[in-house]
Amino acid sequence: MRSIARLFSRLTEGVAAMMMAAIFVVFILQIAVRYIVGSAWFAATFGDVVDASSFGWTLEFIMVLWLWTIFFGNAFVVRERDHVSFDILYFAVGPQVRRVFVVVGALAIMAALWLSIEPTYGKMRILKIKSSATLPVKMLPIYSIYFLFLAVVGLRYGWRAYEAIRHGVDREPHHHLEITDE
Repeated sequence: MRSIARLFSRLTEGVAAMMMAAIFVVFILQIAVRYIVGSAWFAATFGDVVDASSFGWTLEFIMVLWLWTIFFGNAFVVRERDHVSFDILYFAVGPQVRRVFVVVGALAIMAALWLSIEPTYGKMRILKIKSSATLPVKMLPIYSIYFLFLAVVGLRYGWRAYEAIRHGVDREPHHHLEITDE
């Protein structure tokens, strides 16, 4: 089971890395089109071989990929210990109270995320008929990654609550500094 989880983790990291690489490539394309193809020198040397005005899609494509990278990455790649946490009170109490903190907090986050799916979809239903300005796709598929984010992160916090109930909170997902008198 651990090898499947490790493989899935590497696969999702690879997908996120490919999205970031695509953002970089399209960004370089934008620069080349704007400053090379759009220059007077290029037009004088090569004529109208490439129409710089036909590359408007690159801006929207980068924004869509950025949106997908953020929500996909936070759903599948970012680990619990990678989050910033304010845990002074958490580490000031004993393990039993910590367990209550984890279970209540995780279930509250899970409920908030899952309960927001239906109202969010209700507001975004209009995006089924709206099209992107420059990309050949409707808007709802562009924003569908948000629903995956809500579902997966909610599931992860449900699993966190289950693990805390089952095993306690001795196996902390956060790194914390140890203060010594040295």
